[in-house]
Amino acid sequence: MTTDVRTPVAIVGAGPAGLLLSHLLQASGIDSIVFDSRSRDEIEHTVRAGILEQGTVDLLAESGASHRVREHASRHDGIELRFDGAGHRIDFADLVGRGVWLYPQHEVLKDLIAARLDAGQDIRFETTVDRVTDAATTRPHIHATAADGTVLDVTADVVVGADGSHSVVRRTVSPDGGYFREYPFAWFGILCEAPPSADELIYSTTDAGFALISQRSATMQRMYFQCDPEADPEAPSESEIWDILQSRVPGTTLNEGPIFQRDVLRFRSFVARELRAGRVVLAGDAAHTVPPTGAKGMNLAVADIVLLHQAIDALLNHGDESLLERYPEVAAARIWKAQHFSWWMTSMLHSAPDASEFDDRRRHGELRSVVQSRAGRTYLAEAYTGWPLATF
Repeated sequence: MTTDVRTPVAIVGAGPAGLLLSHLLQASGIDSIVFDSRSRDEIEHTVRAGILEQGTVDLLAESGASHRVREHASRHDGIELRFDGAGHRIDFADLVGRGVWLYPQHEVLKDLIAARLDAGQDIRFETTVDRVTDAATTRPHIHATAADGTVLDVTADVVVGADGSHSVVRRTVSPDGGYFREYPFAWFGILCEAPPSADELIYSTTDAGFALISQRSATMQRMYFQCDPEADPEAPSESEIWDILQSRVPGTTLNEGPIFQRDVLRFRSFVARELRAGRVVLAGDAAHTVPPTGAKGMNLAVADIVLLHQAIDALLNHGDESLLERYPEVAAARIWKAQHFSWWMTSMLHSAPDASEFDDRRRHGELRSVVQSRAGRTYLAEAYTGWPLATF
């Protein structure tokens, strides 16, 4: 059987982008339905990193999307770049008067899901969107299958693809793919039970490779080291992992503890060639992905949503489609700035497998140019803590 469903806005993806958009739209009097193939439990318990820019924290808190973020997130006013055996602090507060917050993405999702369900939001968990049709009309359609096998034919005024890097909606919006770069290295990541090894994040590069020392809470650490993209996360022993990490952070004795999660995170940059087809649009990881080095992923999704909320509000409440038409151009300006910053941080801190001695010496010269120049440190601080959220 096929069930017909009608909604002003159909949002594919119950991640940060989709849920935040539904939250902001409701404040503008616009109803929506959110579809996701995952269960609520799966969404809330997939542990992911989370460094939030000031603009992201302000929006989550002031809009009521998260009542916990300011209370439970850990504010950081700087990071450390470590190379040639010495540490160099980038003081965000002094340089740009801003900071960032450590608040894992799954905690943001718990807050958003709770807020949306409390407000009566229609979230269709375990519902698979198969395709999107009629994008060029004023009534695009979503064809989906619910957990019980019911086929759904969803008619909307606007369809938003916020369904991640393997987006189904993107096939309709950007069938020719997009702009893509894959890096010749990856991060071996661990979560362990141990107190933080440092007050702030340490980005360390050595002749043996890169390492990032981060944290999740007072009792949990998240750490990464550069590895081959084909590395087997189960191959090294815990002692071998700690030896590698310790060797790549000279000058800091790491707090060790039981490792309860390990994975290999590939590095990719992607921007969809098209962000809009008629009244079907992309946001978040469906539209773009960045390497994690610059901490831009979720923040860039939030920036998309600020624009989309304004565009959909103008269309459905005021009959003005011009902002939706301008969305790709305005969003792309920040997307490509974030792509550049993420590429720059990644290239500056990692040695590629085919790097020559010249390449590595030049890279260290770049690091010194940054840390020895207030202008260089200010650029890094400005980009890392986030540019002001754009509006139309």
